[in-house]
Amino acid sequence: MPDEENVQVFRRMIEEGFGQGNLAALDGLFADGYQEHQFQLPEGLQGFKNSIQGLRAAFPDLKITVEDIVAVDDKVWARSTASGTHLGEWMGLPATGATFTIDVIDICRFESGKVVEHWGVPDRFAQLLQLGFLP
Repeated sequence: MPDEENVQVFRRMIEEGFGQGNLAALDGLFADGYQEHQFQLPEGLQGFKNSIQGLRAAFPDLKITVEDIVAVDDKVWARSTASGTHLGEWMGLPATGATFTIDVIDICRFESGKVVEHWGVPDRFAQLLQLGFLP
């Protein structure tokens, strides 16, 4: 049941990594040579961890809820809802105290039960609009 195992790894990445800020929990979930394909995210596992750390600093109440998830062969596709309150600097933008709720699409490719590639598409326009940075 590799599909179900991959789903469980994906859920741990979201729940423990993003949701709880437990970056150490990610160590066993990613393969050596992991590749990140999301725009403006740094490469490698440490870059992924740094991104989570930055998000959680800007949005300490960050919550990501997996709404739909599908596993086929070596990939997991998920649609999630992310929400939080902007209480710290983010992407060079000062904290506003505003809240946001956006959709996020993630695709992860797995080998031997570990994430080897990730593509993410958060709705940044909706996020920037809700935080007051777009007219």
